[in-house]
Amino acid sequence: MVSPVGSASYIETNSPVKYVHTISEAGRLLPSSSQWNSIELEFGLFPQSSSDYGSLPSRYSKSFQYELIVTDKQYFKRFLYILGSSVILIIALVLLVLFLPRKHHKHGDNKNLTLAVNQALTFYDAQKSGIYPKKSPVKFRGDSGLRDGNSSNANPPVDLVGGFYDSGNNMKFTFPTAYTITLLSWTVIEYHQKYDDIHELAHVKDIIKWGTEYLLKVFVPPMDATSGRTILYSQASKVGVASNKSAASNDMTCWQRPEDMDYDRPVSVCDGSASDLAGEIVAALSAASMVFKEDDVYSRKLAKAAEKLFEVAWNEDPHRQGTYTRLDDACGGESRTFYNSSGHIDELVWGGTWLSFATGNLTYLDYATKTFDSAKNNVTSFDRGVFYWNNKLTAIAVIIYALAQSSDMIDSLMCSYLGQNFDMTPGGLIIQRPENGAPLQFAATASFLSKLYSDYLEVLLRSGGRCSSIGAFTVNYILGDNPMKMSYMVGFGDKYPNQVHHRSASIPWDGKHYSCEEGEKWLKSKEPNPNVVVGAMVGGPNQFDNFTDERERPLFTEPSISSNAGLVAALIALHHPPRHNSGNKLGLDQTSLFENIRL
Repeated sequence: MVSPVGSASYIETNSPVKYVHTISEAGRLLPSSSQWNSIELEFGLFPQSSSDYGSLPSRYSKSFQYELIVTDKQYFKRFLYILGSSVILIIALVLLVLFLPRKHHKHGDNKNLTLAVNQALTFYDAQKSGIYPKKSPVKFRGDSGLRDGNSSNANPPVDLVGGFYDSGNNMKFTFPTAYTITLLSWTVIEYHQKYDDIHELAHVKDIIKWGTEYLLKVFVPPMDATSGRTILYSQASKVGVASNKSAASNDMTCWQRPEDMDYDRPVSVCDGSASDLAGEIVAALSAASMVFKEDDVYSRKLAKAAEKLFEVAWNEDPHRQGTYTRLDDACGGESRTFYNSSGHIDELVWGGTWLSFATGNLTYLDYATKTFDSAKNNVTSFDRGVFYWNNKLTAIAVIIYALAQSSDMIDSLMCSYLGQNFDMTPGGLIIQRPENGAPLQFAATASFLSKLYSDYLEVLLRSGGRCSSIGAFTVNYILGDNPMKMSYMVGFGDKYPNQVHHRSASIPWDGKHYSCEEGEKWLKSKEPNPNVVVGAMVGGPNQFDNFTDERERPLFTEPSISSNAGLVAALIALHHPPRHNSGNKLGLDQTSLFENIRL
């Protein structure tokens, strides 16, 4: 007998009662396979009703009635006492589990990621050097560094105006700038539909172009160089002391807004043997050429420059290839203090991969795939499984194996991002470089690759790997779901660092010129910064989730352009797909990255 829709039916036989799933009006089977959902048990613990309603049929199709006879009231009372105590204990335990912080608690997706993306990009507006845009959303910045490249040691003088200040100081480093532009460009290539949907596509492309315009200046091909050799400018700043051993004003000793700089800013000059620097610039120009593919002239200009530089680095005598920081002071300069590259092969593979994607020339991809194992063997032990400015190995693996549609290799590499091979703070933040401090920069890129990897698998119609994603947890941790209850991205939420280690943010924008000595008081001030450097992700907490909001503790409070690139990448990857998405439900462009490749 089949019951009407929305009711339950029972088959009465001599056998025990059978029970059937309830069928909803929508026609879906409801999860009611248990007899406790369909049979009412009456133990007769309460007095029988004298009302006529007692004779009405039960609301269930079948009811059973049992008589419970209490022979010993004392034991029965003890039973009720134990039962009640047990219920109270269970409720207490449940509440304890719900409200106590847990190490691996998965936070809900409750953050305004549209606002977060906008703010994280706005940080780059605060870092711009050169002739400052009039319509910038950052109002405490102006023209600065207009003499960069025209210093005493630049022979002949060169135009190095522009680019980005690296962090809370006034230094401009080419290596992290190129990494930043590569990563930001990658996010646009993959997730441009999301950027467009939240009206940030023009914003991020403006930032990328500000960077590529500078990178085009730092590379002087052999035919254009007066010396007949390739020139790469790795740095436009000054750190250290003057040659006469007396203290000199420079970008580290002077706490001064970049608009007020009046000291000499020497440049650092390298050649084609600075293989890592060359490879990273190649990657940046190549990836950016794909971002600007609709502007054919500019796109070709970027790709052509990348090809020229890669040919120089690729054809360099193998005995001369190496890191730019291993060379003399004229090349490495003070960069080795802040961005001491530990190897060059991963950058050459990185550059070759992106150049192949940009041009469609499989020769570069062939080089990258054949050299990958060498790059893997060259990675230092403390950099294994970490994606940041010094190591691109896992990122290379993700995009190459996505191209080959093979997930086995990526699975083994991605597990290193998901907490299995790394420690975590008590609050659940992954710690990939415990000896380094400033853990958020590594956690952010891990979050990005984790989500991108997941999207690749879904596009390939494959189930997830052996590891679960850490993406949403990490982003929520950064944005305030952490033991400190503080957003580590400045300007987001109600509580965030207010003594950020940042010269422009810490000195009032009041139209006055402050010397190095006058600026020193702002460094040592215990007051909040007068200017909020919106979107800056600071270094973050220590391995115990503790954070010190002090301007003179840069390990905790200093942001950087390379760190923020990882944050932007994670935020846009985890952002909801476009509302009116004509493509896939992920907001991921399935063809843009590989559209020039014909295997």
